[in-house]
Amino acid sequence: MDLLVMLSSLLISYLIFKIWKHIDSKRDQNCYILDYQCHKPSDDRMVSTQFSGDIILRNKHLRLNEYKFLLKAIVSSGIGEQTYAPRLFFEGREQRPTLQDGISEMEEFYIDTIEKVLERNKISPSEIDILVVNVSMLNSTPSLSARIIKHYKMREDIKVFNLTAMGCSASVISIDIVKNIFKTYKNKLALVVTSESLSPNWYSGNNRSMILANCLFRSGGCAVLLTNKRSLSRRAMFKLRCLVRTHHGARDDSYNACVQKEDELGHIGVHLDKTLPKAATRAFIDNLKVITPKILPVTELLRFMLCLLLKKLRSNPSKGSTNVTQAAPKAGIKAGINFKTGIDHFCIHTGGKAVIDAIGYSLDLNEYDLEPARMTLHRFGNTSASSLWYVLGYMEAKKRLKRGDRVFMISFGAGFKCNSCVWEVVRDLNVGESLGNVWNHCIDQYPPKSILNPFFEKYGWIHEEEDPDTFKMPEGFM
Repeated sequence: MDLLVMLSSLLISYLIFKIWKHIDSKRDQNCYILDYQCHKPSDDRMVSTQFSGDIILRNKHLRLNEYKFLLKAIVSSGIGEQTYAPRLFFEGREQRPTLQDGISEMEEFYIDTIEKVLERNKISPSEIDILVVNVSMLNSTPSLSARIIKHYKMREDIKVFNLTAMGCSASVISIDIVKNIFKTYKNKLALVVTSESLSPNWYSGNNRSMILANCLFRSGGCAVLLTNKRSLSRRAMFKLRCLVRTHHGARDDSYNACVQKEDELGHIGVHLDKTLPKAATRAFIDNLKVITPKILPVTELLRFMLCLLLKKLRSNPSKGSTNVTQAAPKAGIKAGINFKTGIDHFCIHTGGKAVIDAIGYSLDLNEYDLEPARMTLHRFGNTSASSLWYVLGYMEAKKRLKRGDRVFMISFGAGFKCNSCVWEVVRDLNVGESLGNVWNHCIDQYPPKSILNPFFEKYGWIHEEEDPDTFKMPEGFM
């Protein structure tokens, strides 16, 4: 009998030990953000609407209609007067870029951000175990990641990933790579470097589906320091709760929605197809289907299912209801579920005013929720994959982020992809402790009374009036 009791005790103790070990090992797999640093280019690279028009004017392949189309796109984009562009634009060489232009643009960005984030956290470059670099439109040899390793003399055994052509959703992809490595290796430090090289990617043709990209993107970037070290968890700013990636590359229309290619005259550019809004909506819906059960409380999921069931039981198709259904896609598709029951802040990719409006409509968000994305678009423009971190920086600078809050990041990219993740704020970020916040110099000026472009009311043709007296071509335009 005593032997039986002893064996039972040993078995129970072993089971308890295994359970504890399993739970304890999970703690070493957590992914924390220690700090991040967004790039603010120098003021001599600042772009106004007037200067944007001057750059467009230098393209001699444009006709009157294309020129009007681009100016209207710029003025209506939601982008303000203080965004940034590469240096060769100010030298008038955007149509004659060199490989070195792209490399120099990236060097200026990563030297600024990496040095600041490492110095602020008193971390040596040799302590970095994992490096993930994502720049979609520049592929040099040696790679940008190799250039970073050389510049900072990082260790020989560092794990390196160099991502290209991932589009505006590359930041979340990079985080996913780090998260998966953290599941296998304990006590590691990771550095994610995200940006986009605009210097070698100016489109000099006149294809409308390709010239639009010239107006949308601006210079920027971010360096993010992550860890799974328990000893650093109390210093962390955010903890990753979940991450979902959706890829519709197997669908022809989604794959062709955003493609880099040559036009009829051989000019290389990014083609934005008319199927892009549909592809983005479909990817967004599929992504929400997966991540929603992970981030919302059971009560809200049950309420949504009950409402959906009652709606189906009460539905009585008629001509009137059919018309409403057909009209709905033009305004967007509402999710019909209250995301604010599980999410406190929404970090939306600043792909443009229409993107922000569409996501806001779909998730039933108010202007307070959309303010960080709108202000980021206005101040820094669409900085591609790094735009999410500028939005997050705005929330932090406005002292919105409190301990326990959850931040929902949503991004889109060519392929077509929709990637999202949720971060939990580990400690209060309302003391202005982040001296490196890119918004510190101007946060008191935001939100401004109006973000309307100063040229919006100056030209009647922007309002579809097409009054010839309000549209005067610059001298010398062919």
